[in-house]
Amino acid sequence: MALLISVVDDDGASRAAVTGLLRSMGHDAVGFASAAEFLASDELGRTGLLIADQRMPEITGLDLRRRLLAAGAPIPMALMTAYPTEAGRRQALDAGIFSYLTKPVSPGELAACVAASQGGPLR
Repeated sequence: MALLISVVDDDGASRAAVTGLLRSMGHDAVGFASAAEFLASDELGRTGLLIADQRMPEITGLDLRRRLLAAGAPIPMALMTAYPTEAGRRQALDAGIFSYLTKPVSPGELAACVAASQGGPLR
């Protein structure tokens, strides 16, 4: 089964851009408008990489990470943000997020993120 990459972002344009870029790279990608939508989906068990926005209403990217870990679903996860800070990056990495991406995410950053999720070098 191919790796499914789920993208969770409340910004529709950003979500479409990232999923479209992933698909253009040959990956199976699906987008979700909220963490709650992702958690309720049938794709949760099939997701091999989760890329989520750091700032979302109701359930943030870090909150989503905590919920997945509490549910026994340690999906490899990257966070993306339009407002990067060193404190935010450190908090994400301390929570087990393996990649901290800055929006707009470049094709090179996205390719490196996918490679890292599959055992490549971490970013």
